Amino acid sequence: MLLGCCSVTGFGKGVPLLQAFARLFLIVVLVIGPSVTALAQGEPQQLRQEELTVRSGDTEHRFLVEIAATDRERSRGLMFREEMAADHGMLFIFDSEGERYFWMKNTPLPLDIIYIGANGAIVSIAANTVPFSEKVVPSGDPAKYVLELNAGTAAKLGMDVGNEVSSPSMIIE
Repeated sequence: MLLGCCSVTGFGKGVPLLQAFARLFLIVVLVIGPSVTALAQGEPQQLRQEELTVRSGDTEHRFLVEIAATDRERSRGLMFREEMAADHGMLFIFDSEGERYFWMKNTPLPLDIIYIGANGAIVSIAANTVPFSEKVVPSGDPAKYVLELNAGTAAKLGMDVGNEVSSPSMIIE
């Protein structure tokens, strides 16, 4: 068997190199693709949890939040979750402050997405986001943290821009 400059043997007689790689790619996608999808939709990751407090005027609201601090944890977020207790949520932690963009793809729960600056103050609230939507939901202002709660929670508790948020994992600058 000879390897010519533009053909590969073993995939059929004289199959051009590009076709050989295309076939190999297709085989990899067909074999590995379903496994990756199954993994993504499998059991939620076990994330560490901690108490988070939102101060709205003289009132403090406490939540038990899961911490999403790595790229993998943040990219999964609350996708595929079908329920969440009223006093629970997820806190996304980023390395630095910047414009943040979230979406609701593969997320069946309607959520309030609360963007928080490095100083711990709420910079914007995207209330009642639409489940499964691929519409981008921007922070509008720089945020280092993002808190996701069940839809309607922010309005029900009177949360607003400027309210202070704190948790053990938040390093307030």
